Amino acid sequence: MNVIKTGLLLICGALLLLTTPAWVVVKQGNPSTLSDKPAPRVKRYLYVVTPGVRNYLGYGGHGIQVFDIDNNHRFVKFIPTGGLRKDGTPSNVKGVDISLATNCIYISTLEALQCIDLTTEKLVWEKQYEGGVDRISISPDGKIIYMPSLEKEFWTVVDAKTGDIISKIVTNSGAHNTIYGPDGNFVYLAGLKSTYLNVADTKTHTVTKQVGPFSADIRPFTINGSQTLVYVNVNGLLGFEVGDLVTGKKLHRVQVQGFNIGEVKRHSCPSHGIALTPDERELWLCDGANNRVHVFDNTVMPPVQRTTIQVRDMPGWITFSADGKYAYPSTGDIIDVKTRKIITTLEDQHYNSVQSEKMVEIHFSGKKPVFAGDQFGIGQVKQKQVASRN
Repeated sequence: MNVIKTGLLLICGALLLLTTPAWVVVKQGNPSTLSDKPAPRVKRYLYVVTPGVRNYLGYGGHGIQVFDIDNNHRFVKFIPTGGLRKDGTPSNVKGVDISLATNCIYISTLEALQCIDLTTEKLVWEKQYEGGVDRISISPDGKIIYMPSLEKEFWTVVDAKTGDIISKIVTNSGAHNTIYGPDGNFVYLAGLKSTYLNVADTKTHTVTKQVGPFSADIRPFTINGSQTLVYVNVNGLLGFEVGDLVTGKKLHRVQVQGFNIGEVKRHSCPSHGIALTPDERELWLCDGANNRVHVFDNTVMPPVQRTTIQVRDMPGWITFSADGKYAYPSTGDIIDVKTRKIITTLEDQHYNSVQSEKMVEIHFSGKKPVFAGDQFGIGQVKQKQVASRN
């Protein structure tokens, strides 16, 4: 009898398994790890701040124009900003940078620095500083901002979260362009009234070295990723000069061949804008009078001129997408680096031309920024290490 009962139980169990709905699933483990919802896809955007060519509102109005890098750089949205003069008119935008630590974008104008939350797109604070504000640069950890006064005697070091002043560095060089080194140990300070590039130690906020002299006062510049070389524009030169960041010596002077210097509309400088491709194999140089970008082979030293690209207006700045695929001159032309072809141009929601010398790439996962690009065209090859910089 027991054998018969056991057999009947086995048969009933088998029938129950066969008739159980296929959608009945038992999951084990932490419920938070079992969600079928996929992680947000990372989106790449180009944030273009205007007026980024003097105070010309015709090149994009007043605010931030956002473009979708992965969708042929098409317009996405417009974000209003602060940065007004006392009479209520928009002030010139002088610089832009990103801090992932504070989740904010920072925009400097002639008079002030503003901090805008990248998720809410609301103004967190806006502060005016003694001497005005020029092109800023933020530390790799996003906590410190080096802020040049507007072509005056000093740089101000501020806390990125609060905007509070930490220190002041007096160079008497006409403070202008600033690059925070990729390793976070040094900041490079170029003034409009000096042929020397000052190098500041970020631990002490003091100048510990000078590089130069170069042949004339320094304008835009860039550095390689290992922080051993600096490439500078200087007044009066259609071309660039190269300096050694380790020894402090000027190494080379490179002049563009086949083009005349000519008159420029802005900056009073034949070449105002210089950048390295992220792999550092090429150097791209702005030519204001001829509406050109010249491309140099940077695998040799000094770099050798290879080709030229005509753009739609006078270029006054240039940088690259983080992956090195696109070149971004201030004219709003989007250049395919490999083919040298202009593949599109930046236009706002009304199909007006957008141009700016202040733009930066930002990657978002959902509404959270997870990566910030480089506005200065800094090389990204960091294998070489320098034991001592003093």
